[in-house]
Amino acid sequence: MAHIWRMIAQRLGFGLLTLFVVSIIIFGATELLPGDFAQAVLGQAATPEAVANIRRELGLDQPVYVRYFDWLFGVMQGDFGTSLAQRGRPVSEMIMSRLGNTFFLAIYAAAMAVPLALTLGVLVALWRNSLFDRVANSTALSAISFPEFFVAYILIFVLAQSGYFPSMARMPAGADLGEKLYRAFLPALTLTLVVTAHMMRMTRAAIINLLASPYIEMARLKGMRPSRVIIRHALPNAIAPIANVVAINLAYLITGVVVVEVVFVYPGLGQLMVDSVSRRDIPVVQAIALIFAAAYVLLNLTADVISTLSNPRLMHRT
Repeated sequence: MAHIWRMIAQRLGFGLLTLFVVSIIIFGATELLPGDFAQAVLGQAATPEAVANIRRELGLDQPVYVRYFDWLFGVMQGDFGTSLAQRGRPVSEMIMSRLGNTFFLAIYAAAMAVPLALTLGVLVALWRNSLFDRVANSTALSAISFPEFFVAYILIFVLAQSGYFPSMARMPAGADLGEKLYRAFLPALTLTLVVTAHMMRMTRAAIINLLASPYIEMARLKGMRPSRVIIRHALPNAIAPIANVVAINLAYLITGVVVVEVVFVYPGLGQLMVDSVSRRDIPVVQAIALIFAAAYVLLNLTADVISTLSNPRLMHRT
């Protein structure tokens, strides 16, 4: 097991290095956004002296590298700075009020998408080249081809206009779990339809590749049922590729919710990020982008560990 811990430590080190590089990209990209916050606050009629005073007050007059390292050292201590649009309000406070909603939506969608995708992937591999396989693959390709906002508007037209579900997924304070599940159903269903197709096709491909293995042929020659061959022999050995694709799609459920949250006016990090970009609230944008990057790196690390643990040759190597 020592090499497993070494592998995890190496992956964590590479993950931290990746986050450092990503932080530079995030900070540099936000610096390239057009417009000036001080000018936007004071208006076009503001005098240069007033704009300079605001920039000095907010620290925007300092060199870029100074502001970057101040921001980076603050992030390492858990301090994302203060909001420019809501001066004096900590960014971490704004994020924490939305972070739970984004994770709730991602977990909600994952709870529907992962079991559905794995079940469909096993079934289409079991009935390969059948009518069910062709219909499932055609439907999956169609779902992959549609952008999220298009799927969202279709669901709004079909389910929200009929009055079954609300078109705006607002979360009132103090709402119980049942009400949250009801209000977040349409955005969660949108994400489910988008990611299920990809996971299903990857599960099908992983299992079909294993069906040509010698031990699968031996199991068939022994007279085992096709369903038992797939579930007992093919599926456990397909855990590594399936874990990778599930991790990538789970990362998408967290980091790719921006469009879906905007369409349904869902009070999550994606909606907050879009609002902050429009107001040039740069510290909030930087913090949310870094959180999304950290979630992506962490989920990929988890997939690497699961792939290693599911491979006996890596677990018991000499």
